[in-house]
Amino acid sequence: MAPLWPFVLVAASGILAIDTPRPRNSALYHLTKQLLQKYHKDVRPVHDWTEATTVYLDVFVRAVLDVDAQNQKLKTNVWYSEVWDDEFLSWNSSMFDDISQISLPLSAIWAPISSLMNCNVDLERLPDLPYVYVNSSGTIKNSKSIQVVSACSLETYAFPFDIQNCSLTFSSVLHTVDDVDLAFLRSREDVKHDKQAFSNDSEWELLSVSSAYSTLQSRAGDFAQIQFHVVIRRRPLVYVVSLLIPSIFLMLVDLGSFYIPPTCRARIVFKTSVLVGYTVFRVNMSDEMPQSAVSTPLIGVFFTVCMAFLVLSLSKSILLIKFLHDEKHGGQERPLLCLGGDTDADGLITDRRAHLVGVTESPVSREHQAHSGTLKEVLSQLQSISNYFQTQDQATQQEVGWLALLERVDRLLFQGYLVMLGLYAITLCSLWALWSRL
Repeated sequence: MAPLWPFVLVAASGILAIDTPRPRNSALYHLTKQLLQKYHKDVRPVHDWTEATTVYLDVFVRAVLDVDAQNQKLKTNVWYSEVWDDEFLSWNSSMFDDISQISLPLSAIWAPISSLMNCNVDLERLPDLPYVYVNSSGTIKNSKSIQVVSACSLETYAFPFDIQNCSLTFSSVLHTVDDVDLAFLRSREDVKHDKQAFSNDSEWELLSVSSAYSTLQSRAGDFAQIQFHVVIRRRPLVYVVSLLIPSIFLMLVDLGSFYIPPTCRARIVFKTSVLVGYTVFRVNMSDEMPQSAVSTPLIGVFFTVCMAFLVLSLSKSILLIKFLHDEKHGGQERPLLCLGGDTDADGLITDRRAHLVGVTESPVSREHQAHSGTLKEVLSQLQSISNYFQTQDQATQQEVGWLALLERVDRLLFQGYLVMLGLYAITLCSLWALWSRL
């Protein structure tokens, strides 16, 4: 029985070899070998070289990754598809087990080079998709996900109700329109209103993706190009709660400080505290507002103007308090004269004069001279008192005039502040209404 074992093993291996399918006998293997055996990827796949190869493009905007207003750049994630016909890659599906579609390496076939004119593609973060799908009629579909950094003019004037419009321009840079032409894979209306692939959990909302076909004329020839205009708008609710409403409250508090009497020193303390609040809030606002050298957000302009009104009002109050302080101390330095203020000194002088005259004068003459000196003293004191009160009246009138002037300035500042606050509120409401209509 032992010599029979080698024959049994040989027979079993033969049966297994017969039942196991060989790759070279499979229909997919033969089809791939037949298509690529005599294929030249450096030649445009047309039988008649005068006919142009039409490449159909399609774009799905999936997400807005970053909006850099300072560098004027928009970073988006886009699903990009291009479809064209290859006349050298068609077959009869009935001869190959009804295979109607296969995948081929992109590096093994001819592919159009459609580049982005105003954008940069982040190749490091792209998934590697080296294969394309080919159907039996020779139609090739190449789809991939790309991260596009496009340069566009970002307007931040209406922040946080701003709407941005950036374009993605695809062009055939190596082939003129006589060799390679571009067209839309779907209708323009379908492309414009398709938002199913867009991620709505970000700060930005996709409004539309309009498209346009044009021809770029140059000395080397005419080149076809397609532009996709991506229109997005910002969701402003978080900025309304964290920026706009607190700024309006702060302006109302500053507006209420005008009801404090101008001569009250507590007004300076109050306005100084409000100015500190303005400064802290402005620093926090600058961190959240987009920084752009092209345009300044409108709320930043209004906030700066309101700070200027606050500084003017505070400076006016400081000048008023200093003026009143100087007037008060100037009045205290003036001695208030009275009737008995210098009687002893004058009497001493009179006595010395009488002592110098001697005892030769009669008592009647002395009495007459004493009454005459007293009258002169009273007249001099009355004249001094009159001059003092006239000076005080002039100072009081001057003080009243300055107070009236500063009150007019304060009233003008209050009215200007009120107008600015009204314009601020009306502008924000108008921008919000225009934003909600789109």
